[in-house]
Amino acid sequence: MQEEQKEQLQSEEEMNESGVEAVEEHAESNEEHAKGPEGDSEDQAKKIEELEAKLQEYENRYLRLLADFDNFRRRVKLDKEADEKYRAQHLITNLLPALDNFERAMQIEPDNEQTRALLDGVNMVYKSIIEALKSEGAEQIEAVGKEFDPNLHQAVMQTEDDEAGENIVVEEFQKGYMLKDRVIRPAMVKVSK
Repeated sequence: MQEEQKEQLQSEEEMNESGVEAVEEHAESNEEHAKGPEGDSEDQAKKIEELEAKLQEYENRYLRLLADFDNFRRRVKLDKEADEKYRAQHLITNLLPALDNFERAMQIEPDNEQTRALLDGVNMVYKSIIEALKSEGAEQIEAVGKEFDPNLHQAVMQTEDDEAGENIVVEEFQKGYMLKDRVIRPAMVKVSK
């Protein structure tokens, strides 16, 4: 009986030891599970911060691209409006030497009826070209008697003129032209000192 009691005690001790071990393992596993969610929540918080930072970066990129596109659209619109507004500039620039020649031709004094008739025809053509230019928005720059403006006039000579006053255009050598609000060619003038 003693042997049976010894065996029973040993088996109880083994059970107690194994039970203690099982309880300890269970406790350790509970500790790990307890640590696990905290560790997971820290990892999740880091991931959330990273994702929020990426989202913010993508939102900033999107807003910059949207602003760039709006600026591009505005520039294209302004360029298109300018092209429409000044579409005739190249043609007018090419016509200016011909207009200068018409003006020189009209300064000739006719000595007979045939020359006078020819000069009248040249004058009519000149006026019709000027009217066509006005319909496109081109106009001559007024110069003589006006105060010198370096944006509108190109001074090629200066003269002493007490009657005109200082910095006044006294003579025009070549007419200047504007297309709407843009100077195509400044007037070539003589200015009083």
